[in-house]
Amino acid sequence: MKKVFFILVVLSVSLFATAQNIDIETVLVKGGKFNTGSNEMKSSNQITLEDFYIGKYEITQEQWREVMGTNPSYFKDCDSCPVERVSAEDVNKFIETLNKKTGKKYRLPSEAEWEYAARGGVLKPQKNSKYAGSNDINEVAWYDKNSSGKTHQVGTKKPNELGLYDMSGNVYEWCRNELKNPQGEVIGYSYVLRGGSCAVNSNFCMISFRSDFSLGIKYFNYGFRVVLEK
Repeated sequence: MKKVFFILVVLSVSLFATAQNIDIETVLVKGGKFNTGSNEMKSSNQITLEDFYIGKYEITQEQWREVMGTNPSYFKDCDSCPVERVSAEDVNKFIETLNKKTGKKYRLPSEAEWEYAARGGVLKPQKNSKYAGSNDINEVAWYDKNSSGKTHQVGTKKPNELGLYDMSGNVYEWCRNELKNPQGEVIGYSYVLRGGSCAVNSNFCMISFRSDFSLGIKYFNYGFRVVLEK
């Protein structure tokens, strides 16, 4: 009996230590109203959001390995670079495992939350920037003209007004949208990619640009950041 108890204690301590090592820094985004889209788009919708906490950085290769024990990335050997070559399905498994290990409730941002945060939330300037934090893409993003076609360490470009890094460029970021039936009940999610990446031109890095993709697709420039529910 003592031996079994000792094994359980060691296992509990090990799991606790693992959870303590998983550090995902988040930023509070105060809720408010905003219009999705941009001046270049023909239409936009006004959306109201509550307060939420979003990752200051894209999830890194080191963080993925701490949670999953693997590194699926194409550009390996860079712990501080964003994890990539992950599908929305992979990301959901990561978040499920992360929540079990930490006892917290992380999830993907909704598309509206991502865009609101990228635009600077309530701190956004009077005239929205094309990219997250600037109209000069070289200040805030790794894209095809300055990246040498590969990802870079997170947080090495200028942040936006909220202190969020790489919302434009580096890797595309998975977001989710609720799918509702005619009665308004949530029946599932669709997934989109936002923010552009190191492998595409500046147009794809604009805050307003969006791409729809299937749940299982993965590529060397697909990554994500998380939202933490308090």
